Amino acid sequence: MKIKLPLFAVLTFCQISFAQQKDTIANELSEVKVITGTRTERVLSSLPLPMTIITSEAIVKSGVTRLNEILNEQTGIILIPDESGFEGIQMQGLDAAYTMILIDGVPLVGRSSGVLDLSRVSVGNIERIEIVKGASSALYGSEAMGGVINVITKKPKKDMFSGSLSYRYATFNTNDTNANLLWKKKKFSANLFANFYLSDGYDLDKSTPLKNIEPFYNFTIQPKLFYDFSENLKLIVSNRFYNQKMDNVAIIDSENYKGDAKENEWNSQIKLEHKWNAKLYSEYELYATNYKNDSFLNDENNVAFEKTYYDQWLFRPEVRTTLSLKNDKLTGGVGLNYETLDRTYFDKNVNFNSQYFYLQYDFNPTEKWNILVGVRYDNHSEYASQLSPKLAVNYKINENFSLKSSVGYGYKAPDFRQLFFDFTNPSVGYTVLGYNVAENRLNQFEEQGQILYRVEGVNFDKPLEAESSINFNFGTFYKKNKLRVDVNAFYNSIHNLIDTRVVAQKTNGQNIFSYFNISKIFTYGLEFNSTYEFTKEFSVSFGYQYLTAKDKSVLDNFEDYQYIRNSELQTIQIKKSDYFGLYNRSKHTANVKIAYTIPRIKTDVNLRVFYRSKYGMFDTNGNQILDKYDTFVSDYFITNLSISKNITDKLMLQAGANNLFDFTDPNQISNLAGRQLFARIQYNF
Repeated sequence: MKIKLPLFAVLTFCQISFAQQKDTIANELSEVKVITGTRTERVLSSLPLPMTIITSEAIVKSGVTRLNEILNEQTGIILIPDESGFEGIQMQGLDAAYTMILIDGVPLVGRSSGVLDLSRVSVGNIERIEIVKGASSALYGSEAMGGVINVITKKPKKDMFSGSLSYRYATFNTNDTNANLLWKKKKFSANLFANFYLSDGYDLDKSTPLKNIEPFYNFTIQPKLFYDFSENLKLIVSNRFYNQKMDNVAIIDSENYKGDAKENEWNSQIKLEHKWNAKLYSEYELYATNYKNDSFLNDENNVAFEKTYYDQWLFRPEVRTTLSLKNDKLTGGVGLNYETLDRTYFDKNVNFNSQYFYLQYDFNPTEKWNILVGVRYDNHSEYASQLSPKLAVNYKINENFSLKSSVGYGYKAPDFRQLFFDFTNPSVGYTVLGYNVAENRLNQFEEQGQILYRVEGVNFDKPLEAESSINFNFGTFYKKNKLRVDVNAFYNSIHNLIDTRVVAQKTNGQNIFSYFNISKIFTYGLEFNSTYEFTKEFSVSFGYQYLTAKDKSVLDNFEDYQYIRNSELQTIQIKKSDYFGLYNRSKHTANVKIAYTIPRIKTDVNLRVFYRSKYGMFDTNGNQILDKYDTFVSDYFITNLSISKNITDKLMLQAGANNLFDFTDPNQISNLAGRQLFARIQYNF
C-alpha cells in the first residue's frame, strides 16, 4: 500500500498526452449553472472563483448516503474529527469553523467547538453541491472566511408525479431508507423528502467498553412547496426537520455511566421571487432555524450524574435585488441576524444581533474579460463592525483556456463559546472562561480564596476582535475535447487568531484559561484537478493538493521553540526548517477516480482511491510546536468501490465497499471505521 506520489504524477502526464487526440465529446460539467459564488446564476466555466460542483449523478454512483462522506472524496477537502467524533471541513488548510454550510442558500447552526456535524445531512434529495473555496465574507459574512458549501436540493421541473424510493444496507447494521417525491401541476408543485438512518456504530478498540461511535438512529423530513402566482412572481416555502437519538456512555474514575443524547433541528424558509421586468429581479426571504442537543448520564444505580443541553436559534430576514445592465449585473442585499444560545456552562441565555448589506458588480467589459467586485458591511452587537471587500477577474484567452484570480477579505466573529463560556472540569479542576465573563468570574474566584496568582499584563479592557484574513487565488481553466483541467494556487494570511491562554492559577495548582487574539497564521498551496474521457464510457480523474500551513509567531520567535527532548531524553537544538507547521495538516493529498460504463449490461463501475500524507496531531517532544522529530500519523491510502446495475430504466441495484482494503489506525485516526460493505436498491418513477 505504500505507493508514493510519483504514481500520481505518471497518471497525470498520461492524461495530458492522451489529450492530443481530438474528439468532440463535450464536458457538460463546465457548463453547469451555479449560484453560490455570486448569488446570481452563472456558468461554472466563466466564474472567476475557485469552485467545485458535485452533481446528483456523481452522488448516486458513489453509493454514499451522508454529506460528510461525499465531501471527503473531493480534492482539497479533508474531514477532521473533533473530540466528540463529529467531522468538520478543512479547506485550504483552514479549520471547520471557517467554512459556512448552507442548504438551499441558508445556513445551518449547532456547532460544537466550531464543528458542524455534517452527517446530519442526507444526500438523498440533493440536486448538486456547490463548493466555493477562499474568503467569501463579501457575500456571506462570518463563518465564510475559508469558503462556502451550498447543498441545493431537488425541485419539480415537469407537470407530473415523479420521485425515487431507495434502501441501503451496510456493515455495522447500517440502514438507510429514502423517499423523495416530486409533484407539479400547473402553478403548484411540491417536494417531500424523508430519510431514516440507523447504525450500531463501530468500535476500533475491543479492549474498552466504549465504542468510537455508539449506536444511534435519526430521521429527516423535508417538505417544500412552490406556487407560481405568475411567470414573474413565485413563492417557495421550505421546511426541514431532523431528529437523532444516540446512546451516551462514559467511564469516569473507573465507574460506568449510561444515558442518551438527543438532537433536534428545525429549519424554515419562506422566499418570494419577484421579476419586476426584464432588468430587475428581487428575492424576499425569511429564515428561522433552531438546533437543540440534550444529553444525560446516570450511574450504575440509575441515579442522575450529569445533564447537558444546547439550544440555539437564528432568525434572518433578507432582501436581494439584481439589476441587469446589458452584459453586466449589479446585485445588492440587506438583512439582519438575530441569534440566541442557551446552553450548559453559560451563566445566562445570550444573544447576538447584527445588520448587514452587500453590493456586487458583475462587469463584462469585453467578451474576454469578466470582473467581479463586491463588498459587505456587518454591524454586530458584540465586536467591531466589519467591511469585507472582494475582487475577482476571469480572462478568457480562447474558447478552451482562461485565467482567473481573486483577492478577498474574510472574517470570523468570536462565537458564543469564546465570549460566554464558564466551565470548570469537575475531576481535574481547571477552568475555561469566555472573554466577556472572565473578569467578573476571576474577581469571584479571588473573593472565594481560589486564586493563587493572576498573570501580569492580562486585562479584558477592549472587546475581543474578529479574526480576519486576506485570501489570494490564481488559477487556470482548460477544456478541450476529452480533457478538462483546473489549477488553483492559494494563499491565506489570518490575523487576530483566537486561542486560549493562561490568565490565572488556582490554589489547587490548576490553570484558568480564557480566549484572546494571539496568533497570526498563514496557509498556501496548489490544487490541481483534471478529467480525461478516453471514450464516452470510460473516464479518469486526478486531483492533488499541496499545502503548507504555519504559525507566523513561531517563525518570528523561533528561539522560544528550538530545543526539544529526543527519544533518549537528551536536549537538542532544531532548525527553523524543521518546523513542520500546524497540527492535523498534510502536505500532500491526492485522489484518482475511474468511471467505467458497460452499456451492453447497463452497469457502471466507480473506483476512487484517496491518499493523505503524514500529519502530526500533538507535540510529543516538549517544545510546544510540531516539528519533524515529533510523532506523526503515517501516510495512507483509502479505496472506495461501487458497482451499479440498471435492471430496467426504473430499477437500479448497487453494491460496493468503502475502505475496500480495510485500513484502520485505532490509536490515532478515530473516523476510519474499517471496511464497510453495502448493497442498495433504488426505484425511480
